[in-house]
Amino acid sequence: MRSNRAEESAAGLDDVRAAIDRARARLGRLASPIECLPTTSSTNDVALARCVTTAGEPSDAVGFVVVADQQTAGRGRRGHAWFSPPGSGLYVSAVVAPARARVDASRATSLLTLAAGVGVAEGIARATGLRPDLKWPNDLLVGRRKLAGILAEAAPGEQVVLGYGINIAPAAYPPELQDRATSLATETGRAVDRVRVLVETLAALSSRYEDLLDGRFDVILDAWRALSPSASGAPVTWRTNAGIVAGVTAGIDDHGALLVRSDARIERIVSGEVAWL
Repeated sequence: MRSNRAEESAAGLDDVRAAIDRARARLGRLASPIECLPTTSSTNDVALARCVTTAGEPSDAVGFVVVADQQTAGRGRRGHAWFSPPGSGLYVSAVVAPARARVDASRATSLLTLAAGVGVAEGIARATGLRPDLKWPNDLLVGRRKLAGILAEAAPGEQVVLGYGINIAPAAYPPELQDRATSLATETGRAVDRVRVLVETLAALSSRYEDLLDGRFDVILDAWRALSPSASGAPVTWRTNAGIVAGVTAGIDDHGALLVRSDARIERIVSGEVAWL
């Protein structure tokens, strides 16, 4: 059984390389080169290592993409684990450099995760017809169930490793995820071509990355707002130094911070754990 699984994985990764070659003109700066792995601890770890030379100095790895069939130590935001079984998901990391934007590099960097969310959502829609919602700052949902997540991690120099995981097929989720996770196959009612999802999400990410570099921030923000109904009018709580505070979402600002109305004032949340009620 293990041998069959390994053979299937190797064949699948060959399909990935061939599909990437066919789609090269649509991928812009991304996936040149690409590394395909049957299993790894975390695709972000591989990409982060690529950003450093053997001498420990930063290397220019922008455009590098790694995709794996399985992660043994996948991770999400704020140290959460990302369940990454073989054959059931798409686990991808890309090295980008929003600080090289030609207009307002600081703002481009602050909007990277939102731009990535738009790109992944658009790629999923193109590949499957399913249109997931975005939840600030980095989740893709169908209803209240998580379909995909995004994790951006700083790398040496100006580089950022942008990782994303998409649940493609149903899996034996751990008990704590059974009522909170879903997959493309579950939501569409049919088998989903992982390679097509990979190509379409990378192509959409490439397009949104170019928007960032060229300073088309309003285009990104408008697209994100259209895909995120929960960004306005949703009850939430979040933790502050004074304790738990409750409010109602009131959109995002031009730098991607979540706005929440609480006690007749607007709070600006840049990071931290927000609970959606």
